[in-house]
Amino acid sequence: MTELLQVKVVKVGIADMNIVKPPYSIRTSGLGSCVGVLIYDEKKEIAGLAHVMLPDSSLAKSGHINVAKFADTAVKELVQRLVKEGARLIFLKAKMAGGAQMFQFASGGDFMRIGPRNVEAVRKELADLHIHVVAEDVGGNSGRTIEFNSKDCMLNIRTVNKGTKNI
Repeated sequence: MTELLQVKVVKVGIADMNIVKPPYSIRTSGLGSCVGVLIYDEKKEIAGLAHVMLPDSSLAKSGHINVAKFADTAVKELVQRLVKEGARLIFLKAKMAGGAQMFQFASGGDFMRIGPRNVEAVRKELADLHIHVVAEDVGGNSGRTIEFNSKDCMLNIRTVNKGTKNI
């Protein structure tokens, strides 16, 4: 009888981030307009997840900001933490999900497009750091829960009313 490796799950909250190595997987739920960005080093089997709420830290209301909340600060911070834990910058890859347009507005212009703006901001930060996005499931108008397995580098995405898929 073969023994199954028991995978343990590290949960990442809204405007939060964390890093895992096997046997841990990492999960976040409540991705509506938020973006879950996974950055990982496949060979070193280390992965980090940030649950990004807003595109730009200039939207912060106070002097002290939560770096995990904003795309422009979360991606940089997550990369720094991964490298500190042994990931190699030149081998980092990314996967992302979320960025839905959860509500339809007759007016409000670009400001109300939080989901699409979050996706654009995360892509820009990753491009600036030369990190290739190898897979994504973004946009639409449904919420998502994602879980990344740091051993096989698969991102499982459960989308409200649309089922489950792996990327």
